[in-house]
Amino acid sequence: MITLTDQAITKLKELLAEQDDPTLCLRVFITKGGCDGYSYGMTFDNAPEADDEVIERGGVRVLVDKASSRLLAGSEIDYVTSVTATGFAIRNPNAISTCGCGHSFQTREDPGEPHPCGEDAEGKE
Repeated sequence: MITLTDQAITKLKELLAEQDDPTLCLRVFITKGGCDGYSYGMTFDNAPEADDEVIERGGVRVLVDKASSRLLAGSEIDYVTSVTATGFAIRNPNAISTCGCGHSFQTREDPGEPHPCGEDAEGKE
C-alpha cells in the first residue's frame, strides 16, 4: 500500500482545489525508461480504471494502476521544500538504485529499460 505524508495531502488538496473539478484524483504511475530503468509519473485523472488501486487519505484520492502498484508497494509520497528542490517525492522501498534526478529507479527483480541521462536514443550525447 502507498501512503501519503501530511505535507503531500495538504499540497494535493491545494492543487486539486485550483482545478475546480471535484471529480479529479491524482494518478501515480510508473513507466519504463529513465536513467535507471523506471520513471515516476503523476497526473490528474477523473475516474479509476477497473484494476486501479484507490487510496483515500485526508480527503484526496490517489489512483495507481495494477502494474505500477506492484513497483510502488510500500512507498510514501511526500511534498518537500528544500534549497535544491520543491515538489513531490516518492520514497520507494523497492528501489535498489536511483538516479541523481530522483525521478528514476531500478528494482532488484526487474531493471526496467535504462536510458542514461543526457543521451539520445542512439546512446550519444
